[in-house]
Amino acid sequence: MAENAGARNIFVPIDNNAPPRNIPREEYHPVPRKGVIRDSSEPIQTNKFYANLFLEEQQHTVWTHPYSIWWSKGNGNAKSWGLSISHIERNQLVVQPVSDRSSQNSPSRYFLNPTFIQSITLSAAELGPETRLTTDSHRAFSVNVNLQGSSECYWTRLQFPLTQGMGFVTGKYINATPLIQSGVFFRSFTGPALVDSASCKDYGATYRFITVLEDGNMWALYMTPSNQPYDPFSLRLRDNSTVAGNEHFSGLIQVAKISGGSQSPEALAVFDRSAGAYPQSADISGSVSENVGSYTFSWTKHGIQGKPLLMYALPHHVESMDVATLQAKTHIQLQTTTKGVATAFQADRLTFTMVESNLPTDMGFGPWGPVKRDVRSFAPHLTAQLSRYGQSELSQDMDRQSNLNSMYFSGKALAKFATIAYVTNDIAQNPDAARAGLAKLKAAFNTFVQNKQPLPLVYDLAWKGIVSSGGYEDKNLDFGNTYYNDHHFHYGYFVYAAAVIGYLDPDWLHQGTNKAWVQMLVKDFANSSTDSVLPFYRSFDWFCGHSWAKGLFESADGKDQESSSEDVFAAYALKMWGHVIGDRAMESRGNLMLSILSRTLDSYYLMRSNNTIHPPSFIPNKVVGIMFENKADCATYFGLRPEYIHGIHMLPLCPATAFTRRSEFAKEEFEAVFEGRLQDVGGGWLGIIMANVALFDPQRAYRFFADDAFKDEWLDDGASRTWYLCWCAALGGV
Repeated sequence: MAENAGARNIFVPIDNNAPPRNIPREEYHPVPRKGVIRDSSEPIQTNKFYANLFLEEQQHTVWTHPYSIWWSKGNGNAKSWGLSISHIERNQLVVQPVSDRSSQNSPSRYFLNPTFIQSITLSAAELGPETRLTTDSHRAFSVNVNLQGSSECYWTRLQFPLTQGMGFVTGKYINATPLIQSGVFFRSFTGPALVDSASCKDYGATYRFITVLEDGNMWALYMTPSNQPYDPFSLRLRDNSTVAGNEHFSGLIQVAKISGGSQSPEALAVFDRSAGAYPQSADISGSVSENVGSYTFSWTKHGIQGKPLLMYALPHHVESMDVATLQAKTHIQLQTTTKGVATAFQADRLTFTMVESNLPTDMGFGPWGPVKRDVRSFAPHLTAQLSRYGQSELSQDMDRQSNLNSMYFSGKALAKFATIAYVTNDIAQNPDAARAGLAKLKAAFNTFVQNKQPLPLVYDLAWKGIVSSGGYEDKNLDFGNTYYNDHHFHYGYFVYAAAVIGYLDPDWLHQGTNKAWVQMLVKDFANSSTDSVLPFYRSFDWFCGHSWAKGLFESADGKDQESSSEDVFAAYALKMWGHVIGDRAMESRGNLMLSILSRTLDSYYLMRSNNTIHPPSFIPNKVVGIMFENKADCATYFGLRPEYIHGIHMLPLCPATAFTRRSEFAKEEFEAVFEGRLQDVGGGWLGIIMANVALFDPQRAYRFFADDAFKDEWLDDGASRTWYLCWCAALGGV
């Protein structure tokens, strides 16, 4: 499965096709686009970091890492109508106290960062109860936020370009009276100090102010007026919550937290050099050659072009950066909410290039492990065993198991049968049974291609996406699919099933709208370019290095995801579909996503004992549970049993599992959570956990599934005994 994409950019369009004609167009969506300004042809990102800004009351926080930002909307100690900024240090984390735990030695179930601490608020005297928040330029890594007061102040407005990783929070003032407020209260406010007298076409000199708040934290504020006369000395402390300046200010006011080790003159000089410049947006490019891939963030710089850009990188970025990028590293660091410590980088033409040098290019449909084994050389008795179970499981009623009112459970069933068909044909070497099963699988899949399932799909023209029709009556139906929850989970199963069908029967790809229908699903959650039909990568956050499952639901703690393994499976499905249809760029993107996920899951989701990202009292949980932007909660949305919390980060066991779940982690997790307690685990969760044991003790796992006393009730509705036996055997079970 070698790549031949060379050094070409792999972020190229998939195709320019609209959804198939049998997918109805629906102009109405239950969630209004509150304050959204857009070109009518522009898809709006539903799962990105800034969604709280256009949902419900528009009052909840967004996280750019390392800053937390929200519209105060008249609330808080400052009663401000501006945009508030906060940054939480590690010692401010709220961790479940010992008194609330099941025992003194139990790990903390959760940790969270306090919200709505109004450290600094950028506002203007013209903003008040009639203020309206709007957003525009909704990109994958950035958005533009606008605040405008009453109609009498039509020519006055504030603009805030928000970009993931930005070094400053930048307010662009247009004919406004600056008002800088704090709900923590100002202890001191000093300045202005001239940091750069150079001017350019649009901006004049830059001045620095330093404030220490009553919580002891220091912040730097930079004022860069436009080339209209303005007296920076007018900006002064009026009371302990308010700094105000003269009216008619146009220009930039930028804010940066000056944390503990960053308060030296050398550290301040780093911020001074970049004041006046800010990122407006970001683009991503990438390339793959053989098993080495790279991806690059490039920012569009606005403000003073002669100033270097200051951006923060997350730990997984720094780990994989190329040598050239590391030359721009500074000693400035700030804690993030759930991604460890961010490091600031500074350069005139700043880009981040990360290299992944171990892409799983040799991974196919069969079991895969770090130690390669030819599954086609299985002993005859094992081949016969797989053939027997494969034939039996393919005889099940596929239509009954898959034609459901849930895209999630339907997709799981189709993917299960696709896997069995593959094993029966390629590994068990029983083509007749595989052919008969494949025919049934194609018929079951065709129900969805024809859009004849109980809850057909529609093309939502409001937000622009492929959604279940069921959620128009009940928003929680099918896990919120209509509201854009979990699309990579749901559709990833279908994409994988289609890849197997296309592999076993290449002619199927050219029949009817089979390929077009699958491509539609791919583009809904993993579109590789910006077009007028569907957004760029709805689910996968290339900056954070994993997907977000939450769609159009307002959330006090931001986006979240509770299944890292289904995130992996979606990337794996993308890789295999790209391989089967001959789209090498798509296959390369899938491989690159898997490599990034292997890195980020090891850092942020699956906690080995040496993890340094999360609080020490939380690490013994081994998995984060639900990962939010602002917190981690070792739980699930459907219960608190350990098999739920851990199993949802295991399923479905697939070839990519061994690539993204390290054997040492799997062993630590099993010994800490399940060893000696398996008698308390029932149903399909037991099969999932025992299949996971194959990562570190494949012989034990194989014995479990091969035992004559094995019960089918131990199989999850997306799992089969055929696959589990094949998987365990291939990893060394026999």
